[in-house]
Amino acid sequence: PVSSSLYGSRFLAGALGGSITHQCFYSTTPANKYERKYWCKIAANGLCYTIVSSSFTSSQYRGRVALGDVPQNGTFTVTMTGLRSNDSGTYRCGIGSTNQGLYVSLNLTVLAGATVSKPTQLIRGELHGSVTVLCPSGDTHSDQRRFWCKVGRSSCALVASSHGFVGRRYQARVVLTPPESSGAFKVLMNDLKEEDSGLYLCGTQGMRGQHSPQEVVLQVAAASTLPRRPKFLSGKLGGSLSFQCHLDPRGSYEKKYLCRWERGSCQVLLDDEGFVLEPYRGRLRMSHGQPGPGGYTVLLGQLRQQDEGWYWCGARSGDTELTAPLKLLIHKETCSSRDPGTATAVRGTAPSPAPHSTATHRSVADVMGTVTKDTTTGTVTEDTSTGTVTQDTTMGTVTQGSSSLLPTATPGTSATSPGETFQE
Repeated sequence: PVSSSLYGSRFLAGALGGSITHQCFYSTTPANKYERKYWCKIAANGLCYTIVSSSFTSSQYRGRVALGDVPQNGTFTVTMTGLRSNDSGTYRCGIGSTNQGLYVSLNLTVLAGATVSKPTQLIRGELHGSVTVLCPSGDTHSDQRRFWCKVGRSSCALVASSHGFVGRRYQARVVLTPPESSGAFKVLMNDLKEEDSGLYLCGTQGMRGQHSPQEVVLQVAAASTLPRRPKFLSGKLGGSLSFQCHLDPRGSYEKKYLCRWERGSCQVLLDDEGFVLEPYRGRLRMSHGQPGPGGYTVLLGQLRQQDEGWYWCGARSGDTELTAPLKLLIHKETCSSRDPGTATAVRGTAPSPAPHSTATHRSVADVMGTVTKDTTTGTVTEDTSTGTVTQDTTMGTVTQGSSSLLPTATPGTSATSPGETFQE
């Protein structure tokens, strides 16, 4: 049977006389690779009439529509040129022998001087691995709020925001980095699961402007070359422990680091350039002898109760951040690891003090996000016309083609509670 994994943009905008390009992304299963691909338009009677498919082009559209399929990449592309007003409407891109099979619906709006929609990004990740998503913004106003949400049937469920909200399913797995001078920022996700596959939006909103969100399709490969590594380790109060951060030995890394994840941000504690955050000097260090080329071992001594929490092993390679989460539990009486091969505890022995660092005190802004507490948040809803970002009542409007994301407040929805559930 054809796989149910098919993703594509929900809205497209094109200028009169111009052109649009729409991409549909599918899982690269044998059934999907060789099955018929199609692009059809829904008529007033509810039927979807084929415009172009793998082996057919409607006579009304010949010369101005084309379908290209790249099975090895799981992508097929439809291009329409010479756009007319009557091209506006609801379309389907799909896979199957009929136009009722697997498909994604989208709305196309053709207007004079319309701003062409941004191309959808395709990001591929491995099960248990991590991905980095680049979110171009172009806006540098300080009132802009960064968001990352997953598109469902009728809404875009907020995954994380720059105001400290992280959805329950994504705790310790996602960070939004501070904006660069251009306004662009990154979304970092790790410990990927198959259900993370889907269509996402990332962008900024604020009182001073309206910005089109970036559409991102994330595909998580079910078959992974990455082992599932334990995420929990235990240490004894006052004792010491070590744990390993594994990296692909074939990779080239500009920087390796350990950071502490909390409420959607991750503060850097140490890195391989000699930096150690002040409260950790003398009891935290990095060793490169194990677990092999590319990887490193972290040693933490004089364990305190406040050390309990989530940490990320990290490495930077160009624009990509490779990250993996680990939760540390502190006990008064016992000291053990759920996987002795990954983390070890040493009683009564503290790691050698880290070399004195002349680096200045660094904040999470080095590589990760920041937190502002006590904000309200909610969902981004999408349908054929408008949607709603319930991030707070001061947000501005996000426009995307003919659709808009209009902020409203949802009573009783607070970012300060990690157990929130949001509409999907």
